Amino acid sequence: MLTIATEKIGKKYRREWIFRHVDLTLNAGTSYTFVGPNGSGKSTLLQLLAGNLPHTEGNLTYSQDATLIDPDSWFRQVSIAAPYLELVEELTLDELLTFHQTFKPFRNNLTTEAVADRLLLTHARHKEIKYFSSGMKQRVKLGLAFFSNAPVVILDEPTANLDRQGAAWYHEQVRQLGPDQLLLIGSNQPEEYDFCPNVLDVMQWK
Repeated sequence: MLTIATEKIGKKYRREWIFRHVDLTLNAGTSYTFVGPNGSGKSTLLQLLAGNLPHTEGNLTYSQDATLIDPDSWFRQVSIAAPYLELVEELTLDELLTFHQTFKPFRNNLTTEAVADRLLLTHARHKEIKYFSSGMKQRVKLGLAFFSNAPVVILDEPTANLDRQGAAWYHEQVRQLGPDQLLLIGSNQPEEYDFCPNVLDVMQWK
């Protein structure tokens, strides 16, 4: 089983602590949602767990069946979708999907054509991303997280910019994640995580 564990983790920007003394054991096969008001540190904590940000204090370990995973190779285990992560907008959708799978292959040997179909964007395969609507871009970000062959999926504000149809698509894809995957969500919208058994308020670590 893949596990992310934190021991007294803290993150400080300049003189301000964003959170402190975070003790977590996050196991694959379930989902966890981090909630809290805007500015409470949800995104920072997710970035830290993803390995994109260093922690200021404490210990963070990744393991597979009790064997430690090298932090330098952890990025191969994680797919993340978030509003602050940008797509390469000069590429067409086909080019973006082809580029992405060179460093993070798709699950179940999905082809770029199949991924575009699952994104409901077959009609836009040869259109540059910069001409996509905000909702289309969000579907692409989510799709890269959902369909990549990675055991850890991290979603920050997953339905941002999605209309009702897009939100329904999001829930459909969440239900299709594998039973051995670990899903982490950052959200203020209950409808984004109403299926999640573990909801953690980041304000407890202030």
